[in-house]
Amino acid sequence: MILAPVENQEVWAAGVTYQRSRDARVAESNEPSVYDRVYEAARPELFLKSVGWRVRGPGESVGIRADSTWDVPEPELTLVIAADGAVVGYVIGNDMSSRSIEGDNPLYLPQAKIYASACALGPAIVPASAVHPPFEIRVEIFRGGVRVVSESTSTARLSRAPEDLVGYLLRAMEFPVGAFLMTGTGAVPGPDFTLRDGDVVRVLIDELGVLENRVAVVGRSS
Repeated sequence: MILAPVENQEVWAAGVTYQRSRDARVAESNEPSVYDRVYEAARPELFLKSVGWRVRGPGESVGIRADSTWDVPEPELTLVIAADGAVVGYVIGNDMSSRSIEGDNPLYLPQAKIYASACALGPAIVPASAVHPPFEIRVEIFRGGVRVVSESTSTARLSRAPEDLVGYLLRAMEFPVGAFLMTGTGAVPGPDFTLRDGDVVRVLIDELGVLENRVAVVGRSS
């Protein structure tokens, strides 16, 4: 088994960085104006996604919450940040999310994003000097061996420069051993789709490889 390429670094994430993400958040939310304001604001949405030991690697299971009714993967270019703030590499990320919990109330975002097996990285860190953005990103979901979802985007559609996201992250934080920063998603399944136990999620990013994980239910419904 290939382990996730992370040790004790924190994994952070940015939200509402693509028009597609903004539209999806507005559609799901009881408070849509919040996401309009975030998309247009100078300050990005940033949140702690996972500590290193919780991150799942290629071939390991990613989770959907038992108390959620609408769940999706979020394929994301993830920046590898050195202690001095330099972007030294890239890796594929999957920011698993509960859209039903997040949409119910924006203050439920931590429960929608941060839970067991909600973050996957892999298959390996690629040095920033070895590849050339923008990157094409694709997510495919298989159910019973049949592909049921195929969505794609490009990091050229990011509304915020990766360097700006890093700059905001470092304004009042230090990372002595570096950090990872997921840059948001622009490829999400439609509103009529939700993940099920046993589905297989494949995230493909040009020049970075393929991250594949099977879906499993985590937690309890009450």
